[in-house]
Amino acid sequence: MTSDRARLFHEELTRFPAFLFQFDPRIRDGWLSDRYFVRTARTLSHAGRDPFVTLQFFAKRRGVVAGTFECVRMLQTQLATGYDYADLEVDTLHDGDRIEPWEVSFRIRGKYRAFAHLETTLDGVLARRSLIATNAARSVDAAAGVPVIYFAPRHDDWRIQTPDGYAARVGGGGDVSSDAGASWWGGEGVGTMPHGLIAAFGGDVVRATIAFAHYVRDEEPHVPIVSLVDYRNDCVGDSLAVARAMREEFGDGVLYGVRVDTSGKLVDRALMDDPDLWGKESLAGVNPHLVRKVRAALDAEGFDYVGIMVSGGFTPRKIRRFAELGLPIAAYGVGSSILGHGCEEDGVVTDFDFTADVVEVDGLPEAKVGRGVWENPRLIRVDWDQLAQLDAEVQGA
Repeated sequence: MTSDRARLFHEELTRFPAFLFQFDPRIRDGWLSDRYFVRTARTLSHAGRDPFVTLQFFAKRRGVVAGTFECVRMLQTQLATGYDYADLEVDTLHDGDRIEPWEVSFRIRGKYRAFAHLETTLDGVLARRSLIATNAARSVDAAAGVPVIYFAPRHDDWRIQTPDGYAARVGGGGDVSSDAGASWWGGEGVGTMPHGLIAAFGGDVVRATIAFAHYVRDEEPHVPIVSLVDYRNDCVGDSLAVARAMREEFGDGVLYGVRVDTSGKLVDRALMDDPDLWGKESLAGVNPHLVRKVRAALDAEGFDYVGIMVSGGFTPRKIRRFAELGLPIAAYGVGSSILGHGCEEDGVVTDFDFTADVVEVDGLPEAKVGRGVWENPRLIRVDWDQLAQLDAEVQGA
């Protein structure tokens, strides 16, 4: 089993060459490191010391680890000048592995001055990637087989769209909404249509959808046509209007789905007009009653092939509720909760810090009180020779 894991790790790592990560060259100089690590390396140099150490990384919570491929490539390319990565012993888990609190996820053995300046950036990579992967995994687990689409780029700095999109993929997310987010695996962004397109057609959902469909069919025929139907707060009426118009224009089967994205501050017209629902529970936003009404209306006119996508405020807790009710959902669009915006009560992981400790020095135990070498039989030893051979085969292909 271990050899199979190691083989798979090395083969998959070749799909992520160092240049893909676009490392800032200043990493090597410590510009992106906590200054005390840079001063540590310089102090050791000044004292004429260069101990052989074991540095191990762990998190204090359960989740999904991501960023290990990136960390290996960082060690390959960003060591201090004069050191060779082939002299390091690196043991790691595989991106996508589920981890337990305090479980060692990554370990480095080698001359401390070679990588002391990388502790900050390695911790940061593992922390951010694992946060996104864990929240994505929680949403995917809750969805019980229904696709989860990562809609988070608008909620954070554009500079991290690419690694965040990859981390969401590691967590099991099906697709991402930007090309940048899908670039590490050679994909492209997916999506439906925004409210802005409807606004550009004077608020006419039907005209906007027909125009969108003509564009997609002419220019990007592989893209599913999904209409956004909450613009006028009439999801049932506009779903039917769009479905009828699409049938008339193109025939049956062309409209792939409708997306319901009702604001959490609004109650859809179909629910306001149904006195049987009044006072039973909150009817604001995207809720089970609205989904059922849209589904029933579409089915009644023979549009059973039109799926229903939902988005807006979805967390693992809300997704799980929809799944347990057996609602007819074709896909969930999840945004800010995957970035950790939310609360633990909603199943959102709000932080995922990694810690690194020196636990051995020159072959002897040496660590702060409460820490030490913790074994983990799941760790994979990086075989630099095997990796070099596989990298060369990929580059020569």
